[in-house]
Amino acid sequence: MTASATGGPSQGAQHSEDGAEPDPRRWRALWVTLVAGFMSLLDVTIVAVALPTIQRDLGASPAQVQWVVSGYALTFALALVTAGRLGDALDRRRIFLLALSGFVLCSAACGAAPDITLLVVARLAQGLAAGFMAPQNSALIQQMFRGAERGRAFGFFGATVGISSAAGPITGGAILALASGPQGWRWIFYVNVPIGILAVLLGRRLLPRLSRSGRGHVDVPGVLLLGLGVLALMYPLVQADSGGLTRLWWLFPVGAVILVGFVQWQRRLVAKGTQPLLDPRLFSTVRGYAVGAGVGTLYFIGFSGVWLVFALFYQRGLGFSPLKSGLAVTPFAVGSAIAAVVAGRLVERFGRLLTVCGLTGVIVGIGGTATLLRLAPLGSAPWLAAPLLFLGGVGGGFVVSPNITMTLRDVPVRMAGAAGGALQTGQRLGAAVGTAALPGLFYVVLGRSHDYRGALVTALAAALVGMLASLALATFDWGRDRRKRDPHHKCPEEVANSPVHARQN
Repeated sequence: MTASATGGPSQGAQHSEDGAEPDPRRWRALWVTLVAGFMSLLDVTIVAVALPTIQRDLGASPAQVQWVVSGYALTFALALVTAGRLGDALDRRRIFLLALSGFVLCSAACGAAPDITLLVVARLAQGLAAGFMAPQNSALIQQMFRGAERGRAFGFFGATVGISSAAGPITGGAILALASGPQGWRWIFYVNVPIGILAVLLGRRLLPRLSRSGRGHVDVPGVLLLGLGVLALMYPLVQADSGGLTRLWWLFPVGAVILVGFVQWQRRLVAKGTQPLLDPRLFSTVRGYAVGAGVGTLYFIGFSGVWLVFALFYQRGLGFSPLKSGLAVTPFAVGSAIAAVVAGRLVERFGRLLTVCGLTGVIVGIGGTATLLRLAPLGSAPWLAAPLLFLGGVGGGFVVSPNITMTLRDVPVRMAGAAGGALQTGQRLGAAVGTAALPGLFYVVLGRSHDYRGALVTALAAALVGMLASLALATFDWGRDRRKRDPHHKCPEEVANSPVHARQN
């Protein structure tokens, strides 16, 4: 197999950014970043199971309490690309530690919030801190690892992304079961504090320092354009439960126009020789980046909303407790955890084929679960569905982990933060679409037919549409790779001579 930017002879790819040998503490440092990343991604979904308790305890309206979830997701997505670029330009270690410290403080503020207004404000700040922390994770992997080690490290990172999304319901349900009472929801936030403090202390000791000869340029107009464009696209989605899609539909074309302007501005900076916020050549010259970003975005449209739909069906349709509802979908998280780690070791050998097989497994698992829950006796259906959910989880582990590896492995290290931020922004946008559309469709069908099974099947069928689109794109990329002599990598000369690599290295 020809070496790539992850393990080839190019000095910018073979060694760490300063040309030194890999840090012997890199694996311990990786676990620090993964624990922090797990907390930040888990907080996207873990709070959903506690919303009824929060609403009763704080006397909040449905629209107010929804901002506890959607506000976090909004500020998280807004920060990603800017934070990644700042890490590339300044110091990833420092930004990671500052963001993690802010996340811990905001978690404590959320737990102590005396009313819904302060809780929402603290959640907005917590999401911003999480957004600044997230792209540093993938960038630090690019910086600390090379060759086959990078694939294994991204395998653990992909497992973290997949498990954190699927584990939210069970984790939230378990905390509420242990911390019973009207104030028990506060421990959903407090649990981050001791873990986060330990991660900060270990991070200060283990994360590699990177000396730079000068300060990097930060594209402020680009930050504003991208932020406004993402905000315009996401705001109607996070307001979906209060009629945002019908009241604020006009923001979608506004956001699209702003993002077109952002792309033109980035191209103008490249033409002038100035460093942009997000180099457009990532999508045109870096092998696998554009396809990987598309596969991830489409997959998260279907994947993210599924868990809210299951929670609605189990808790409201079948009367399950939050803990029992979480246990019912635990097989998916278990399968995803096992497969994602294994996939990190196989991606260099099988490449995009892993994603194709994984997406097929997810589609079969979720589709089979929907069929079983529709037809089988309600008393036994959730538990009969466990093997199918496990199959779906194994498939999910073969989607997220390899896709992250193949999307980012040829990205020049000096652009790793911005590239990782853009990849995660697409995933957050996809997740916002899924979490708005699938529960909304569930409620529409339920309101017309009062049939919980029919509502579940309809919503899951819509989720499968996004997954099928992701499968089509992955299959196209796999077929294109098969027609090439070297299906997995550019040759070293292509990487070394690409415009992005040449400019950044």
